[in-house]
Amino acid sequence: MATEVNFYHLTRSSLEDALPRLLVKTLQAGERAVVMLGSAERVDSLNTHLWTYDPNGFLPHGSARDGEADRQPVWLTHLDENPNGASFLFVADRARSDKVGDYKRCFELFDGRDDTAVADARERWKTYKSAGHAVVYWQQTQTGSWEKKA
Repeated sequence: MATEVNFYHLTRSSLEDALPRLLVKTLQAGERAVVMLGSAERVDSLNTHLWTYDPNGFLPHGSARDGEADRQPVWLTHLDENPNGASFLFVADRARSDKVGDYKRCFELFDGRDDTAVADARERWKTYKSAGHAVVYWQQTQTGSWEKKA
C-alpha cells in the first residue's frame, strides 16, 4: 500500500510555528506520530519548544531523553525509528527516512527560504513518486494558511 506523502513548503512560518499545529491535528485524528529531525541537538531544542510554545495548551510528546516511547503519542527523534507505533511520520531539517512506506502518511516540512532545502525536497518528491507513493504539495499563503498546489 502506498503512503500519502505531503510536502509542506514553509514560506511564512518556521518549523517551530507550523509543526505544533500539524501535531495537534494528528492527535485529534486519533493518530500517533514520529517527528524525525536532523540531529540530537535539534530534537532537544524542539522537545523544549513543544513544552512551552502554548501557555494554554499541552502537546503530549517525548524523546529518548524522556524514555517510555511506547507511551508517547508523539516521538521526537533523529533516528529512523518508530518506537511508539506511529502511523504518521513528520520529517524536517533535511532528515531522511528509508521507512516512509511503513507509515500511513508522511509529512515533509521544508524551509522555502533555503534554496538547498527546496532542491532537496524536489528530489525527494521525484523519489517518492517513482516509488509509487501518493504525493501532495502544500504551500503556505501570505496569511500563513495552507494551499494545495499539486
